[in-house]
Amino acid sequence: MILIALSVAAMLCALSPAVLFCINLRHYRVPAARNGLKLPAISVLIPARDEETSIEAAVTSVLASHNVDVEVIVMDDGSTDRTSAIVAALAVRDARVRLEHAPVLPAGWNGKQHACWSLAHVARFPLLCFVDADVRLEPLALGKMAAFLLRSESGLVSGFPLQVTKTWMEWLLLPLIHFVLLGFLPISQMRKGTDPAFSAGCGQFLMVTGEAYRASGGHAEIKATMHDGLMLPKLLRQHGYRTDLADLTGLAQCRMYTTARQVWQGLAKNATEGIAAPVRILPISLLLVLGQVLPILLAIWIVTHHASGFVIGCMVAAVCGAWLPRLLAAGRFQQDWRGAVLHPFGILMLLAVQWYAFGRKLMGGAVSWKDRAYAGE
Repeated sequence: MILIALSVAAMLCALSPAVLFCINLRHYRVPAARNGLKLPAISVLIPARDEETSIEAAVTSVLASHNVDVEVIVMDDGSTDRTSAIVAALAVRDARVRLEHAPVLPAGWNGKQHACWSLAHVARFPLLCFVDADVRLEPLALGKMAAFLLRSESGLVSGFPLQVTKTWMEWLLLPLIHFVLLGFLPISQMRKGTDPAFSAGCGQFLMVTGEAYRASGGHAEIKATMHDGLMLPKLLRQHGYRTDLADLTGLAQCRMYTTARQVWQGLAKNATEGIAAPVRILPISLLLVLGQVLPILLAIWIVTHHASGFVIGCMVAAVCGAWLPRLLAAGRFQQDWRGAVLHPFGILMLLAVQWYAFGRKLMGGAVSWKDRAYAGE
C-alpha cells in the first residue's frame, strides 16, 4: 500500500507541473514586431557596481537598437574599478550615453534598488527599461518589448534572456528558472487581471511606463528587497496595473554568474522572497521532491524488485512527467542538455540553496552581495 501511495503521489506531483508547463509554452511567446505602432522613446537604465568587464558591451548593445529612440544612463554605484571611466569614454563618442553617480546609500536600502530609484529620477523618456550590466540586447529587443507592452496594455513587461551557462553549477541550476516559472505560474490566469498572487518577472530586464512607475512608488516601495524581478511586478499589480511576460531567449542574453560560489550566493540572496518564503518552502519542497526526485528513486527500486502493473504505469508516467519540461526547455530556451539529464540532482541542489537561505534568515544572518552586507532579507 505504501508503494502504491508513493507511486500515485509521484505521478500526480510530476504530471501537474508538466501539463501546466506545456500549456504555458503556448502563451510564453517571443514578442512580435511593432507593425506600424508608434513607439515611445525609452530610457535604458543600467545600475552598475564594479562592472568593468561587462559594461561596455551592455551599453553598445543598447546603442545598436533599431526602430526606437533611446538614451542609456549608467548609474555608477560606488565602483572601485574602471566602470566610470569606460562609460565616460562611451558618452564622449555618443551623446545618447550618460554617466551618473549614485548618492550615498541610505540606511534600509538595497544597493541595486537605490541605484534604480536614482536612475528613474534622471530619465527623460516615457518608458523606463531597467537592464542589468551583464545583459546583452539584440537590436530588435527594445522595440519588440515596447510594442508588446503597448499591445498587452500593461504597466510593466519583463522576460528571461538566454542564460549563458558554462560551469557545472550554472547549467545544473540556472535553467530551473524556466521550469519553476512555466511549471507553477498559470500565465493565462496572470493575464486575466492584476492579482498580485500571479506576479512574476526577471530583474535582468524590466520595462515599465513612467506613469505606472511613479504612481506605484517604484523602487522606493521595495527598497529593502533583493528580488526586484518579483517585487516590482507585484507592486504594480497591487496598484491595479497589468504586468506581462515574454520570451527573450532570442532577443537578449545574460551570464549572471561565473563560478559555483557566485551561483550559490546569487540564488540564495533573494530565496526567502521566492521559494524559500516561510509559508512556501515546506509545501514547495515536498511537491518538488515527490514529483521530480521520487520518480527516479522508485524507478530504480522497481527495476530490482517485483511491482504490479499499476505501480509500473504510475512510475512511467511520473518519470516522463518529471523530465518532459526539462527536455522541452532545453530545446526551446537553448539550455545545456546536461542539466536536463541530471534534472533530479538539480532539484536537490536548488532545494539545498533554498533551505540554506531559509536557515540563514531564521538565524538572523546577513546577506552579502557586491561587497555589501544586508541584515536579513
